[in-house]
Amino acid sequence: MAGKSYGYLMVHFREAPHGYAERIYLDRSDGDDPRRWIPLNGGEPVLTSTIGTTGVRDPHIIRNPETGVWYIIATDLRVFGGRDAEEGNDNWGYWSHHGSTNLIIWQSDDLLHWRGPRTLDVSRRADGSRMELGMAWACECLWVPDYYDEDRAAGHGGGRGAFVMYWSSRPFADDDPEHTDPESHDTVLWGATTDFTNETYEYGGVFIDTGGNSIDTTMIQRPLPDGGTRTYRITKDNSHGNGIWMERTDAKRWWMPETQWTTIQTRIGAEYAGGEPGGVEGPAVFANHHNDGGAGDEWYLLVDVIPSVGYRPMVTNDLDAGWRLLDDADFSLAAHTKHGGVVSLTREEYDRLS
Repeated sequence: MAGKSYGYLMVHFREAPHGYAERIYLDRSDGDDPRRWIPLNGGEPVLTSTIGTTGVRDPHIIRNPETGVWYIIATDLRVFGGRDAEEGNDNWGYWSHHGSTNLIIWQSDDLLHWRGPRTLDVSRRADGSRMELGMAWACECLWVPDYYDEDRAAGHGGGRGAFVMYWSSRPFADDDPEHTDPESHDTVLWGATTDFTNETYEYGGVFIDTGGNSIDTTMIQRPLPDGGTRTYRITKDNSHGNGIWMERTDAKRWWMPETQWTTIQTRIGAEYAGGEPGGVEGPAVFANHHNDGGAGDEWYLLVDVIPSVGYRPMVTNDLDAGWRLLDDADFSLAAHTKHGGVVSLTREEYDRLS
């Protein structure tokens, strides 16, 4: 990103069982402080989906460094109200088996004016057929500057970079269109795209499969002294008692199935839910943009205390040592802020949003 980093932007959603809150909200940091947050637009929604289920959850925000375009990617799901409630299909069993495989996409050149919404169907194969997937939710991504080799880059406008996406879905066999397989479970899948359109999207494969339900992956990377990169992934386990757990790898192509991952920590944030690891989900990780590789570096992790508390903060000065609760009486975030993502801004972007 051009320009010196200053300030942070958070995208998230809210829940209101008796209202229509499953929309896109934006908060900015209080100056350059990643521990204090101020809702934009007076705390009212910034974007609303008028397509699909008309609800959006689990939003993520990211910028393409080659084009400068910002994207918001969100789950197409309206839990409270909407068509599913009218039809009696408002339950997680139905959604996980038969929910939307579309992601809802907005894009912007300046973080103020957004084009969309539109859809990206992650169940599409390269040949145009569709995989049998349950709902797609909680999609995030990392930018990989050399994802394409030179031959493949020629077919993608000459650029070698792409977003490697990862999201939760429940796969079914092609001969099970009714999605009845009792052995099915939530896995994390991956794909790639340059602009979150159906035209550039390519399905990749399985990213995480523990044999049980795995959801809500968030990821971050940091440079290593030898010039490599260490990649960390943080995921919610709903089957084996791990709750939110974190792994790492130094593999360059970290999304490939042969990648070896090392577990660093399990039951992350369980203290916020009375020691129950299943009581937190939807993690969102980000770095203090003043990190310089020293002992004072900071990373932050927000964990969503369910069903209604929302985000609570964690911090570490060493990702390889795991997370601890953030003990800071000045931490400030609006109640019921849920499952989103955080990006760094430049001073120009921060002032424009303010």
